[in-house]
Amino acid sequence: MFTDTTIGFIGSGNMAEAMIKGILRKGLVAPEFIFAADPREERLAYLQEKYGIRTSTSNREVARAADVLVLSIKPQVLPKVMKGINLDVRADALVLSIIAGARLKVLVKGLRHAAVVRAMPNTPGQFGEGMTVWTNTPHVTERQKNQAQAIIQALGKEIWVEDEGYLDMATALSGTGPAYVFLFIEALIDAGVHMGFSRHIAEEMVIQTIKGSVKVVEELGRHPATLRNMVTSPGGTSAAALYELEKGGFRTILSKAVFAAYRRSVELGDASEAAIED
Repeated sequence: MFTDTTIGFIGSGNMAEAMIKGILRKGLVAPEFIFAADPREERLAYLQEKYGIRTSTSNREVARAADVLVLSIKPQVLPKVMKGINLDVRADALVLSIIAGARLKVLVKGLRHAAVVRAMPNTPGQFGEGMTVWTNTPHVTERQKNQAQAIIQALGKEIWVEDEGYLDMATALSGTGPAYVFLFIEALIDAGVHMGFSRHIAEEMVIQTIKGSVKVVEELGRHPATLRNMVTSPGGTSAAALYELEKGGFRTILSKAVFAAYRRSVELGDASEAAIED
């Protein structure tokens, strides 16, 4: 599937590194078949030393070499980057974008290229525990679709969707999701410290509690409400704590946060469309 296939990256930040790490961990290609571009020479030196990949400060050089071209840049610089490489993307290449809000029609028009996959991974992918939702244009061949799926599966679990609208939703729920979880973990640790635990002990307790709770959900396969009821005794400590969370609007504010991320993803998509029209 990947014989003599060069996978190029335009942008070499955290998510690009997570993908590189996953690709090499799964053995999809050898390091010399990964080619990354970034304007920061120190970043390229780090990636080259750690993973043995090829690097360049030229987006055009990577675009010309890539059989699979991964776009892993900030949404705000997408129009400029596309304008700079749209004559260099190979006609038989697959473009795989992980840019939040960047819609397929924007990528197709901006790159003058029809075979495009749009995906939304998340940062746990660097450890093979990611969640990625993705879709593709009709011009992506079966082989290219299989290649995209293999790259995405190197990050963890994946869901293919036919309706591109789900990508903005995925950006808000799973793409941004780790940030919500990290904040929740931080708040629990701070609560433990406030009660009197050392930060080190509070951190160990909270992290193991989160890991164990996720395992219970996975293994038992029951609705979270059922599991919550199982550990909530009438008049007990869990009931007292949950009452305060509900009174404070915990689930409401979390829902509002997710919808705020969703609206922002849509706004980024609208902005990229407007920029491409200009």
